[in-house]
Amino acid sequence: MNKSTKKIVFGALIAAIYAVVTIALAPISYGQIQVRVAEALTILPFFSAYSILGLFVGCIIANLVGGNGILDIVFGSLATLIAAIITYYIGRSKLKFKRYLAPLPPVIINAIVIGIELNIVLKLPLIASMLWVGLGELIACYVLGLPILLFIDKNEKLKEYLS
Repeated sequence: MNKSTKKIVFGALIAAIYAVVTIALAPISYGQIQVRVAEALTILPFFSAYSILGLFVGCIIANLVGGNGILDIVFGSLATLIAAIITYYIGRSKLKFKRYLAPLPPVIINAIVIGIELNIVLKLPLIASMLWVGLGELIACYVLGLPILLFIDKNEKLKEYLS
């Protein structure tokens, strides 16, 4: 498979997995208290730039189904895109503890953006929303995502496939 085809297929696969997992786990994927399990995939840009678009598209699809309206579709998806781009640059950095920093952008960005969004759309308390979303992101990105990142990082064949 040539490199361009591989990138497209990989991005589409990430989008599909993100969307399906989020929608399948809808009761815990949306709202003030949420653990969007698919956010564990946000570690992938640490290894691969072409996972960024897949995460973005998957998030758009999931947010289309989520029911929080256009703000979630636009800003929730943009939050994932921005976090993925930052994670990519962390992966390219020379930072000593970059593996442990890689899951942080989705936690911080989603806590802020989705917290504000929940405050506007659902009239939920802002700080509480930010804290709950941040906690859910910590679970998804650090409890689930970080072990995946560390596993991939130790597996040369996986890293090669993702690059």
